[in-house]
Amino acid sequence: MTEVKTGQGSDGGGRFLRVGPTLQIALDEIEFEFTRASGPGGQHVNRTESAVQLRFPVMTSPSLPEGVRERLLKQIGSRLSGDGVLVITAQEYRSQKRNREAAIDRLVEMLLAAATPPKPRRATKPTRASKERRLATKRVRGETKRLRQGGDA
Repeated sequence: MTEVKTGQGSDGGGRFLRVGPTLQIALDEIEFEFTRASGPGGQHVNRTESAVQLRFPVMTSPSLPEGVRERLLKQIGSRLSGDGVLVITAQEYRSQKRNREAAIDRLVEMLLAAATPPKPRRATKPTRASKERRLATKRVRGETKRLRQGGDA
């Protein structure tokens, strides 16, 4: 479950969502829209609006550092609407509250993944033994092919 804190946020007040030790998102940046869930469920599913659509403005959010924003944009791909808003839909539970929590948890997972910078690649060289094994395999393969080039039968 995600931690929602009440108190002074980066915007001067209100509630915010803590995403790791350094990143927090003001809850007033996140919009929720409730709709009827699809799929089986009998009469209950036809009467209640338990599905949740979470909308988070990735492009205009003042809470996101630029590096996190860039990594998040690469990560989310097709979930981004034309106006730069991330849309997450949750409808696996019968309860609106649990679907809302599930959507927030998915947002936090995405933000945590984007908040960790990628490890820099270190260039390595093949070992001497691996070079020798490769060349030995090439010699054996070449010998096999040379033996197949026999003359006319």
